[in-house]
Amino acid sequence: MKEKRGIILGGALIGILSVAAVYFGNPKNMGICIACFIRDTAGALSLHGADTLQYVRPEILGMVLGAFIIAYFKKEFSSKGGSSPFLRFLIGFAVMIGALMFLGCPTRMVLRLAGGDFNALFGIAGFTVGIVIGIFFLNKGFTLKRNYKQTQFEGFLFPIINVILLALVASGSVLLLFSAKGPGSMHAPVLISLALGAAAGIVCQRTRLCMAGGIRDLLLFKDSYLMWGFISITVAAFLGNLVLGFFSPGFANQPVAHTDGLWNFLGMTVVGWGSILLGGCPMRQLILSGEGNVDSVVTIMGMLLGAAFAHNFKLASSPAGPTPNGQIAVLLCLVFLAAVSFLSRDSKLSMKMKGEVSVG
Repeated sequence: MKEKRGIILGGALIGILSVAAVYFGNPKNMGICIACFIRDTAGALSLHGADTLQYVRPEILGMVLGAFIIAYFKKEFSSKGGSSPFLRFLIGFAVMIGALMFLGCPTRMVLRLAGGDFNALFGIAGFTVGIVIGIFFLNKGFTLKRNYKQTQFEGFLFPIINVILLALVASGSVLLLFSAKGPGSMHAPVLISLALGAAAGIVCQRTRLCMAGGIRDLLLFKDSYLMWGFISITVAAFLGNLVLGFFSPGFANQPVAHTDGLWNFLGMTVVGWGSILLGGCPMRQLILSGEGNVDSVVTIMGMLLGAAFAHNFKLASSPAGPTPNGQIAVLLCLVFLAAVSFLSRDSKLSMKMKGEVSVG
């Protein structure tokens, strides 16, 4: 009961922080969106040329650093990696392509719903289907193999890079690009963004909150612990939007969203499926990277390149809808995930999973 109370309070805090981020300047229904913020960071690093999507988001940096600090002082920091790094990189790439088809990560998916954007319902349906497919392959023995202990310095490197990026964005460095218009120009002050992100990182590290994990654990193990976090984010953000006047129900004219239900569904199917194969949603990957998991850092690098690729080759959707290139890319991602899921099976693990499920 105590653990359940913790995840409910933690999820509620994430929902409140997300609405607060909008109040202080972030785009509506995008208080904390991992995919969108990695995309903006890619633009700020000159990895893509969309001038409306260029800003190193301090929320992302804060989440990594918040998770790192609390994990280190709680003696939970552990530098490890080596679990199919190239596959993880490519799956991270695919997850970003799916997220930019939908225009949001799983966190933004529920924040969009909490703000009244009913297009998110198609995203939730697709996300759930993707998770179900992922669970099917888990039960068939899918594995990316074990990881190994790395030097502590290697685990420190990603948090150090985040500190450097924080210094650059706080100083307005000419090494970075800053949007003068569009979503990239809409942001809370740096220190507020950093504080919101750090608080979210600490909450997620302590509660193990994961959007994909909530549905996975409920379906696979009948464990509702993480699902309560999923629900409480939505409820808290909904109440916050009501109080601040941000709630606007409907399908049309939602901020940074489109109304093509099929491609919202398929984009999030890619995200849900990929997240299960990776062992966590994009938000969870950020937290794990702060705990010293180098495999998660590799996944984030895949997402960063995926965001750059999506905007350089017109794969990402816009409020006008998905692009033909993006539709082809999502279908290719589904084929890729199917191939990875099928070819990365271990028959011995499959037998073990069947045994665990039958006992449970």
